[in-house]
Amino acid sequence: MARLKVGVLISGRGSNLQALIDACAAPDFPAEIVLVVSNNVNAQGLERAHKAGIATKVIDHRSFGGREAFDVAIDAALRRAEVELVCLAGFMRLLTPGFVAWWRDRIINIHPSLLPSFKGLHSHERALEAGVRLTGCTVHFVRAEMDDGPIIVQAAVPVHAGDDAERLAARVLAVEHRIYPLALRLIAEGRVRVEGDVAAVDGPAPDTVLINPPDAGT
Repeated sequence: MARLKVGVLISGRGSNLQALIDACAAPDFPAEIVLVVSNNVNAQGLERAHKAGIATKVIDHRSFGGREAFDVAIDAALRRAEVELVCLAGFMRLLTPGFVAWWRDRIINIHPSLLPSFKGLHSHERALEAGVRLTGCTVHFVRAEMDDGPIIVQAAVPVHAGDDAERLAARVLAVEHRIYPLALRLIAEGRVRVEGDVAAVDGPAPDTVLINPPDAGT
């Protein structure tokens, strides 16, 4: 069976890209990364791709007169590589509604919160300020609005007493590295379908409950 061809867009260190690279290295994984595109020539993620033997392309957004022309260039690169699904992995540019429409239900993103809470930047700081007991991360299909779209996978991460944003971010990031490959696998196996504004996922129902603070009597 042919593996799903994936393109990954990055801007920085590429830790989630590495998680996807590691997952795709397994012979039985149903997807392969065929292209990594960065808007930043100094992105550490480009070196990660080079080490894995994955084709890369730098498309500097500063070389274009506007967002539309930049997105057209990215789209052209992805199509030349015959990409079937796009993964955003720390890509720090807002995509135009046109680009999102071209790749509707074929572009996914990971965000460090339990969406729809704490969209945008500084999610961990805002979670701590709000005093939530659980935060986490979300993989979702991309829509034109920032950090919006049908949710594919979420993972909850407890907030610990004395947490600061750095400690919380590190724990959440470790879980991001688990759920992004999971979401990619589910899509590549044909187990995800979008029904309106909701992503339906075929599979077993979760059977555990995470409570924070824990009930000492149990």
